[in-house]
Amino acid sequence: MSSPKISPSLSANRRSPMERSLWLFILPGGLLVGLMTLPVLALVWRAVSSQSLAAIAEPMALAALRLSLVTSTISTAVVLLAGTPLAYMLARWSFRGRRWVELLVDLPIVLPPSVAGLALLLAFGRRGLLGAPLAVLGVSLPFTTAAVVIAQAFVAGPLYIRAARIGFATIDRQLEEAAYTEGANQWQLFRFVMLPLTFPAILGGVLLCWTRALGEFGATILFAGNLLGRTQTMPLAIYIGFERNLGVAMALSTLLLLVSAVFLALLRRLERG
Repeated sequence: MSSPKISPSLSANRRSPMERSLWLFILPGGLLVGLMTLPVLALVWRAVSSQSLAAIAEPMALAALRLSLVTSTISTAVVLLAGTPLAYMLARWSFRGRRWVELLVDLPIVLPPSVAGLALLLAFGRRGLLGAPLAVLGVSLPFTTAAVVIAQAFVAGPLYIRAARIGFATIDRQLEEAAYTEGANQWQLFRFVMLPLTFPAILGGVLLCWTRALGEFGATILFAGNLLGRTQTMPLAIYIGFERNLGVAMALSTLLLLVSAVFLALLRRLERG
């Protein structure tokens, strides 16, 4: 017996409710994508059409660019050297208070930038908790280039530690047990087994940390100030540029946008790999 035929009109009626329901996903999603995309396109279009990119050669822009690249690299290097062992301990070791340490390390991620800057000032400022001991040693951190590095490391460091910690945690415990069986000590296990296997996660964390440090603003302006050639990074120069030189602000903003896009693309490629 042949199966009954379904008329085209009936089939269309059966598909129409499902097709109409797709707009419940497409419409709000499209609106949100537009909200995120339109400002970026407006910035690039305005910078290109007004020839503001040429302002990147001005002394203020070059000084901010140079300082941002140097401080972001130094702060990322500090976080890499100190944060990798910490991430390894948090991922592989069991000790009392580990959850509290994880909470304290992750806390700067969710802190408002102004709160982070104020906290740094109250800790390392001249009247802060460590202000007097540092003054005895002849060290004054606020409103110096060192303060920029500290602010960047404080805000961006947790991103690296979190990425590295997740990478270390995903390594099979059997590899660790096999290394111990072969006579490896803790350093040899870390150096020859854990680091090579976690390298993609570590590299991704470095990219996140460096990009976040490059764009740091709130904690820097409160703790380090806004001194040209000394503490004025690219985000601070953009802030000042709104009042003094809009071309510099748009040029540096476009440059930060391009750098962020490139590093985000590299991070996505690492994740796919």
